Amino acid sequence: MSSYAFLEDIYPQNLLYGITIRSPVANGFLKLIQFPVLPDNYTIITARNIPGENRLEDTSIPILAGSKLSYIGEPVAILLGQDKTKLEEFAKQCNVIYDEETPEFNAIEPAAVREIQIGDGISVYEKHGKIIAGTYTTGIQDHWYAEPIGAVTYYEKALKSSPKAPPAGGEKGEKTEAKLKKNDKVLVVKTATQWPYHVKRSVARALGIDQSDVSVETTSLSLHMDGKLTFTSLVACHAALGTFLTNRPVRLILNREEDFFYSPKRCKSSIDIVTTIDEKGNITAAEVDIDVNLGAYGVNRDEILDQVCLGVIGYNNIENLKINARANLSNLPPQGPFSGFGLAQGFFAIQRHISQISDTMKIDPVEWRKSRFNPSLILPSGVSSKNQIPVDKLIGSVTAMSDYYRKWASYELLRQSRREKAFLYEKGENLRGIGMTLGFQGNGLLYHGEDNGIYSVEVTLTKDGSLEIRTSITSSDEDYGKIWAKVVFDLLSIEPEKIRLITDKAPDGGPCCASRNITALTKLVEKCCIAIRKQRFHDPLPITVRRSVKPQYGSLCQDRFKPPEGKNMDINGFSKLGMAACVVEVSIDLIECIPHIRGIWLGVDGGKIISENRARRNLTRGAAQALGWAFSENIEYSDGALPKTKYDKFVISSYLDIPVFNIDFLTSASQEPKGIGELPFTCIPAAFLQAVSQAMDHCYKTIPLRRKEIWEIARLRNSYVQALGQK
Repeated sequence: MSSYAFLEDIYPQNLLYGITIRSPVANGFLKLIQFPVLPDNYTIITARNIPGENRLEDTSIPILAGSKLSYIGEPVAILLGQDKTKLEEFAKQCNVIYDEETPEFNAIEPAAVREIQIGDGISVYEKHGKIIAGTYTTGIQDHWYAEPIGAVTYYEKALKSSPKAPPAGGEKGEKTEAKLKKNDKVLVVKTATQWPYHVKRSVARALGIDQSDVSVETTSLSLHMDGKLTFTSLVACHAALGTFLTNRPVRLILNREEDFFYSPKRCKSSIDIVTTIDEKGNITAAEVDIDVNLGAYGVNRDEILDQVCLGVIGYNNIENLKINARANLSNLPPQGPFSGFGLAQGFFAIQRHISQISDTMKIDPVEWRKSRFNPSLILPSGVSSKNQIPVDKLIGSVTAMSDYYRKWASYELLRQSRREKAFLYEKGENLRGIGMTLGFQGNGLLYHGEDNGIYSVEVTLTKDGSLEIRTSITSSDEDYGKIWAKVVFDLLSIEPEKIRLITDKAPDGGPCCASRNITALTKLVEKCCIAIRKQRFHDPLPITVRRSVKPQYGSLCQDRFKPPEGKNMDINGFSKLGMAACVVEVSIDLIECIPHIRGIWLGVDGGKIISENRARRNLTRGAAQALGWAFSENIEYSDGALPKTKYDKFVISSYLDIPVFNIDFLTSASQEPKGIGELPFTCIPAAFLQAVSQAMDHCYKTIPLRRKEIWEIARLRNSYVQALGQK
């Protein structure tokens, strides 16, 4: 098991440092790399030196660009040397010669296209004249994890048995003596990754070696927000290439600026929604047009695009719905997932549109949602919704905690009165608003890659009565060990100090994202323990049990949401939804033009909450990140790159920015944990923008919201009222 050291703490003897040489253009062809005369112990690696396949697992991303250059910052070479200062000087002298072509930063071509047709929208549009339309856009977001992406690689002699891992209760275990194979070695890759087996397969593919010759040892992930999936594997391949070709340890860790400028971001989206509504505000038909910018190579294209579509469909029973969605390639750096794989972008758009409908029809947005949302609509066919908390119970929880109804009515009266006078007339009085939204999340991904989506956990009851749990789990904290220790104690009465978690040479547990650790893997551990309980007094020790989860192919939304042609959709992760209702209250000082959070309230259906402290901590972190996406993280590409000023002025939100944050975990009939880590992203941004919209009496539709947009509306309102006064 990993000692959870940061990469910065790892310095093998006789190591070489690595620096990435990058493309200076967004689109073109690589002709030549000019580099200075290098002394001994310095070398440069290009695509021609890759012994295996020049492609990252499950993607079309080259390990190093061969001829085509697709974005600014694309790796074209790796420079290795033993003196880091001299290495940086040599890197500055390298010159990439290229033939440049005209780049496209919005859309070159669709990497994936999705068309969904439910009912007959055209005929409905002809019958109903009340049309409400809006364009809802979301910006990029940086993961800003504690330590930049990197890897340390070296060779060591292969071990027949691995050292014992720390016990699940948190204490360190004693190391056992390991026997060595003669004349055998394994390439060790130390890196902070959410998916060790993706790193293993990618490195083995690039080097043209067997996967058994690669050992991936994870270091501390800390808070990652799904930023350490595929990109970690790419940097690990760069370091592994250096070790493979020089037979020396390599330490390649991006500096903070490199990571900020070139790592994947949450992808940008633009969603147009046109709906017809009847006299009661019911949606009779909807047409949705979705554009997602995935940058170069279209990583996770089907997953992200379908999750966006799923977010748009949401809880809403729209009988006539047409969705046209595109995941576009461009000459931006590869974009990627960020806690939700696109679900949050879809939810933001539909929730803001619903708020616009309710505001137009002068209906309380909460009452609109309460009477029209049905959680069972999203579940796979044949799955019962009896384990789901009713929407009205979720809404009742947050509206009671926040005193929503009284505040909303008061702020509506104030909004109406302000329409007759200038905003700045009431000096010293801040504007206030409140918003409420709903969201859900699954516990897994819709599509698997080249691994076939079969993931396992292996549990062994040893002769000395201890229990070993083997899986390739990684986590931003070690709480899962304590959680599993509790599961084991409840089923087998084995004390935590006798439980060991082993990740070295363990079965592939799959990607640690979408709350899979606490849902899917915990369920597998539980199944293994139940099987051992049945055998322990009948079979001799040791007893080893392996349980696996396999894709369950099908469709969602009562067969309304089916996979695209030629693809299979895994519905396992969406059979038990984590759900939340959220209320956000803000006040706005028009001198600063900054919305200040007065409070956030979450009502959560997380099924069986095994560790309430861990659940609260994850939701608190997620809430701060969701607010950053909604307001403070104003970063955007300019001509294919992030300007240096964006890095210098980059601000991330903290939980200290939320003075009041209350969470109510509602009890459901479910005896299994549900994913909750992504819930803040599916509901907080839209609730925040609704609160600001009420305060400013203007329908905002874009995040991140900028101070200039608030100031501009205030200026226009005052100019309008002053013009009326002069008349």
